[in-house]
Amino acid sequence: MAHPALDLSQDAARLTARLVDFPSVSGDEKALADAVEQALRALPHLTVDRDGDAVVARTNLGRAERVVLAGHLDTVPIADNVPSRLDEDGTLWGCGTSDMKSGVAVQLRIAATVPEPNRDLTFVFYDHEEVAAELNGLKRLAEHHPEWLAADFAVLLEGTEGKVEGGCQGTLRVRVTTGGHRSHSARSWLGENAIHKAAPILDRLAAYQPRRVDIDGLVYREGLNAVGIEGGIAGNVIPDACAVTVNFRFAPDRSEAEALAHVREVFDGFEVTVTDSAPGALPGLSHPSAAAFVAAIGGEAAPKFGWTDVARFSALGVPAVNYGPGDPKLAHTREEHVDTALVLEAEERLRVWLTG
Repeated sequence: MAHPALDLSQDAARLTARLVDFPSVSGDEKALADAVEQALRALPHLTVDRDGDAVVARTNLGRAERVVLAGHLDTVPIADNVPSRLDEDGTLWGCGTSDMKSGVAVQLRIAATVPEPNRDLTFVFYDHEEVAAELNGLKRLAEHHPEWLAADFAVLLEGTEGKVEGGCQGTLRVRVTTGGHRSHSARSWLGENAIHKAAPILDRLAAYQPRRVDIDGLVYREGLNAVGIEGGIAGNVIPDACAVTVNFRFAPDRSEAEALAHVREVFDGFEVTVTDSAPGALPGLSHPSAAAFVAAIGGEAAPKFGWTDVARFSALGVPAVNYGPGDPKLAHTREEHVDTALVLEAEERLRVWLTG
């Protein structure tokens, strides 16, 4: 199906509707990436590069600082919610309105209407965010073209309902295991119950006092919790194995290695096996660009409880925040929608920050 070119003279609310009407489920972003590339190449103040279905555009004005504005092009599968629909009260309905084509529309508008920003800008539009991490387009760019992402500060336009959320937590999942000896439950004294031996694991979790860490004025709350337990063979067998799955959400002042070392210390004496790990991201709100950004957006910044792609920027040494007009609670739902007033507000606030 052919789609008309993107018209970047439309405001961000209208452009959001246009992007929603341009289906781009993960793995099928090429047509939208083509349209984004075409629209950006028509802007003489930008240089444009592409890797797969990721498009990167940059100003090169020799400013003292460089800022990245990033957003993903893909959505989850459509749920009978394309094309978009605009209500009289300014609510725009449709797949991707919140997550995160409204943020992408803001990026495109800034790219088109701020040709001489007070900081050099890098616009990153990437693919495959909604699927397995190994397919993530931002991950691919970081591995293949880290120089394209070099900057002093980054803003990921994921939905935050128009509030600044700094950095993100790291996450670590482990299996803490115990062993025993199998026997018939009628002769339990001949066995060794692995489930019973897991009691100290649960006791340590129940007694655990998580840290609260102040980073750039944001208080990150850590958490160490059992999220699953496996054990048992049959109703008449003493089990010889048990595993407790534990999730550690850690503040971004810890590295993945430090987080794992802490978890191993908590469960000293038990076998600990890592099943999943991702680093956090420092907010970097003490950086002048970040401070100016928070001032331009208004309100108080909050810590990001959860993991986002800002962690990929942090791994490159670029402090990052989350800021976008979408509502994260509506992401992936059939009823996904966005308040167009927040979209227009995000466009204007970014423009003030980049021209003031």
